[in-house]
Amino acid sequence: MNRYKFVDYATQIYVLLVGSLVLCFHGARLSAWPWVLLGHAVVSGLIHLLIVAETRFPSQRWLGFVRRFYPIPLYIAFYRETELLNQMFNTGFWDAHFLRLEQKLFGMQPGLELMLRLPSRWIAEVLYASYFSYYLMIAGIGLVLLLRDRRQFTHFVSVVSFVFYVCYTIYIFVPVVGPRIVHRETVAQPLPPDVVPAIDLTPPATVEGAVFYRLMGWIYDHFEAAGAAFPSSHVAVAWCTVFFSFRYLRPIRYAHAIVAVLLSISTVYGRYHYVVDVIAGLAVAAVLVPLGNWLYFRLGESANGAQTARS
Repeated sequence: MNRYKFVDYATQIYVLLVGSLVLCFHGARLSAWPWVLLGHAVVSGLIHLLIVAETRFPSQRWLGFVRRFYPIPLYIAFYRETELLNQMFNTGFWDAHFLRLEQKLFGMQPGLELMLRLPSRWIAEVLYASYFSYYLMIAGIGLVLLLRDRRQFTHFVSVVSFVFYVCYTIYIFVPVVGPRIVHRETVAQPLPPDVVPAIDLTPPATVEGAVFYRLMGWIYDHFEAAGAAFPSSHVAVAWCTVFFSFRYLRPIRYAHAIVAVLLSISTVYGRYHYVVDVIAGLAVAAVLVPLGNWLYFRLGESANGAQTARS
């Protein structure tokens, strides 16, 4: 019996890859590198022990639950960690290049100006609510699949984890804050004058009054990682969850896809991402979701255990 499954390989490879990068390249910029290494060693060891225990004691249902669930709390920890690691290979952030690229492609800065062109309170509510729905997509689809069929839940977590880990790896090497860097809300990096539009960029009062604007502000104040904008994991993972709606939860698939479209727009409207971040997020989903799905079954999962659910 193969103890390791696709999600275990993916998680362990990511943990060991990042640990190796820290060991070899930490330099003086990562003073806490011994603690980061220790944390990765502990996580890797605990995952291995969990897999061994669940394999030896299959009758212990709580071990099976933890085995399926353990990658989810790691998403936040690994995401926040990218902020510590992205300056090992860079000094500052790449946003000036992205702002120039957006100006060249669109003749404006969509990530800064779209909100000003659409200041309606109701547009703001719909788009910020769509952005918030990202968390509901992961938790909601996951919970429904867990209650329906644990094998479907395992399939879901495996592919979502794969997409996350690839995005996190890119963030370590390509740190991009997003349009919010102009307001210095996340980092205080000075920007060249040529990349900042010569207009008032203050969010309209109608937008600031939106309930979901304030909710997302609170979330970003407490959980945001500087430099984790390209590609947009919001977009990539949201469309990954849509894939599972089409596969297992077909009655909601079109509504889910519409919300994902609105979410993709909201990432630019809310000044979280550049348009190129969104395009990259779509490309990541288009490549990694089919690849992750193939690897999931290639590494020993039963196709019979993850067939499309009844409509």
